[in-house]
Amino acid sequence: MTQDEIGVNEARYSAGLTRDQVDQFERVGFLALPGFATKEQVSNMMQRANEMVEAWDPELEKRRFSVFSTKEEQAHAKDAYFLDSASEVNYFFEEKAFDAQGALQTPKALSLNKIGHAMHDLDPVFRAFTRSPPVSAVLRSLGYRRPLPVQSMYIFKQPNIGGEVSPHQDSTFLYTDPPSCLGLWLALEDANVSNGCLWGLPGVHKQGLARRFRRLPEGGVGFDKPSPDWMARREEFVPIECEAGTLVLLHGANVHYSAENTSPVSRHSWSLHVVESAAGWVWPHDNWAQRRADFPWVPLYDEGGESAQQ
Repeated sequence: MTQDEIGVNEARYSAGLTRDQVDQFERVGFLALPGFATKEQVSNMMQRANEMVEAWDPELEKRRFSVFSTKEEQAHAKDAYFLDSASEVNYFFEEKAFDAQGALQTPKALSLNKIGHAMHDLDPVFRAFTRSPPVSAVLRSLGYRRPLPVQSMYIFKQPNIGGEVSPHQDSTFLYTDPPSCLGLWLALEDANVSNGCLWGLPGVHKQGLARRFRRLPEGGVGFDKPSPDWMARREEFVPIECEAGTLVLLHGANVHYSAENTSPVSRHSWSLHVVESAAGWVWPHDNWAQRRADFPWVPLYDEGGESAQQ
């Protein structure tokens, strides 16, 4: 599959997607939109993330440290720090950031896996991009009536230690009934196979959602089913190599992954996940991400009536 076949073109995003782009997305399950973010937007987001990391003092929160695990165990998910991050801006380390004695092996700025998960509401720079007219135009093109941004992450993909993100479907973690999750993944630096770009499995979204990650009745969180062996289909995955400023749309049931970054070059990105919250869609109470009552999620626009929650 060529870059043209996964939807790379120079469309004007302020008018939303073309019919061909929508058809491409619905057929393949992902779509790359080069030049979606301006150089100024990309620079502002990277600068803002750097400022946030510089201002953050890990020692003040040592008891709340959480190492973000990209492996099946999802060990960090039992950490209250992770669950609280639905309403906060929290910092998560790479697994390989620490030595055998538990000490950081590199400066904090080169040890972080990501920042998440409420930057789109709490930080003005990321909020401005989230609520920019082109983002809403794209969502209207895809038929969203009341799109609700529920999660955002600044992902560092550090040089040499940037962790693998194993094959997964975004709706596994951000589920609605019926499913409606859409990932918007923005490349802040050039992404290629050498520094851990995304890989997508074309057409798999038509097979539906394989499993859910949710809060358990007995406490904690976990998956309701084992993961399919997606890597048995490794040869079917397509690398989504792209330049900084490219926005990649990911259907919630698309299977995608990124390999470890063993190169000397970082691969910064920012991702936003939205779900439909119009009447007829439900955000279950057992989803891991739950906002505090005094800090609800706010739709990007409302053309579809009241939201629903179990």
